[in-house]
Amino acid sequence: MRSSHSLDRLDTAFDDDRLVADAGLLLSATLAHHLGLRALVDEHLNLGRAAGAANAGDKLLTLVMSALAGGDCIDDANALRAGGTERILGFTVKAASTLGTFLRGFRWGHVRQLDRVSRELLARAWAAGAGPGSESFTIDLDSTICETYGLQKQGALHHGYTKVRGYHPLLAVAAGTGDVLMARLREGRANTARGAGHFLGETIGRVRSAGASGQLTVRADSGFYAHGVVKVCRAKEVRFSITIRQHRSIHRLIEAIPEAAWTPIPYWIEGGADVAETTYVPFADQPDAVPVRLIVRRVRPTPGSQLALLTLYDYHAFITDRDGETLALEADHRRHAEIENAIRDLKYGMALNHLPSGKFAANGAWLAVQVVAHNLARWTARIGLGAGIVTTKTLRRRLFGLVGRLTRSARRVTLHLAAGWPWADEFLAALARFRAIPLLA
Repeated sequence: MRSSHSLDRLDTAFDDDRLVADAGLLLSATLAHHLGLRALVDEHLNLGRAAGAANAGDKLLTLVMSALAGGDCIDDANALRAGGTERILGFTVKAASTLGTFLRGFRWGHVRQLDRVSRELLARAWAAGAGPGSESFTIDLDSTICETYGLQKQGALHHGYTKVRGYHPLLAVAAGTGDVLMARLREGRANTARGAGHFLGETIGRVRSAGASGQLTVRADSGFYAHGVVKVCRAKEVRFSITIRQHRSIHRLIEAIPEAAWTPIPYWIEGGADVAETTYVPFADQPDAVPVRLIVRRVRPTPGSQLALLTLYDYHAFITDRDGETLALEADHRRHAEIENAIRDLKYGMALNHLPSGKFAANGAWLAVQVVAHNLARWTARIGLGAGIVTTKTLRRRLFGLVGRLTRSARRVTLHLAAGWPWADEFLAALARFRAIPLLA
C-alpha cells in the first residue's frame, strides 16, 4: 500500500513572494552597505554615454551578490530577483540582460576606475578591523591562467609556456588572510613578469594607503625573478624573497657549498631535505647590483621517481634581503604556496573559472567583481566571525545559502530562518558586528 506521505503526492507551486533563497547574503550585503560600496561605485565609476551607464552601483552589487551566492555566469544573477531576496540586499537587483549591457559598456579606463573602488574598499575594511595595522605584512605575487574556449574573445590567446588558450591575470594576495590586494587582467600570451614591476609598485602604494604601516615583504616564484621587481622593492623599502631561475652559474654556486653547511629540515622522508646559504649578486649587469642572500633547499628525489637514477638532489633556491635565521626564512618562503588557495577560491568559490564576454575590458570588469566578492567573503569571516581563512564554499553552506521567509508586523519586517540551524549564533553575532560599523557613504 502506498503511503499518503509519498513524495509523489507532494504538490509544488512557485507562488510565495516572501521566500528568500539565499537569505544569508544579508550578512555580506550589510557589510557592503556599512562600507559604502554602492556609493564608492557611483562616485568613481563613470561609463559616460555607454548604454549601461545608469545605476552602476546597483548593477555592480548585483554581480557581486550573485557571485557570493554561487552564480558563475551573468544569467545566474536572475536568481536574486526571485521571491523577497531584493528586500534583504538593500539595493535594486538588476536583470541579467541589463548586466550584460553594463559590462559591455566598459573600456580599459573604466576597469581602472573599478581598481580605485577596490582600493578604497580595502582601506575601509581594514579600518573596520580587517587590517594588519603596524604588524609585519607579506604580499604574495602570482599569476594564473583562466582558460577560455571562445575563439573570438579579445586577448584570449595561447599562453606561450602552458599552451592553454585564455587570459593570464596578475594577482597580489595578502599572506595569512587571502585578501586579494590587487588584480589585473592580461592577454593570454603575456609573460609572467610583464608589467609586474608597475603592478607591484601600485600594490605597495595601495597597502600603505590602506593602513599597513609595518615592515612589508614581497614573496614570489621564479616567474617574477626580474630586475624591475627587485628595483621596485628597493625603491619602496620593501623586503623581498624571490625564487631564482637556475642556470649554470647558479648550479656552480650551489655545488660549491660545502657539505658541512647543509642543515637537515623536517621532511616526510628522514634526511630527505636540507637547507644551506651562500651569497649571490643578482642582475650583476645593472648599476644597482648588490650581493644578497641565496638560500637553497635540496631535496632527495622521491623513491621510484625518474630523477632518482639521474641525480642526488633537486635544488630550490631563492634570493632575499631579509634578516633572520636561514631555516626560518626558508620555511616562510615555502609558505608562498598558500596563494594557490586564494586563486582556487577565486576560480571555484567565485566565478573566475571563466570570463563571459568577448570584450577584453568587460572581462577585466568581471575580474574586478570577483575580487570584490572574494574579499567581502574573507571580511565576513574575519570581521564578523572572528575567524581566520574560511573558504567561500564553507561560508555559502553555513551562512549565505540559508533559506528564509519575510513577514511584516507592526510596521517591522522580520526575516525568519530555519530553527535549529547549527551556525545560528555565529550568524547573529556577525550581523551585530557589521551593524556596529559606522555607516560610510
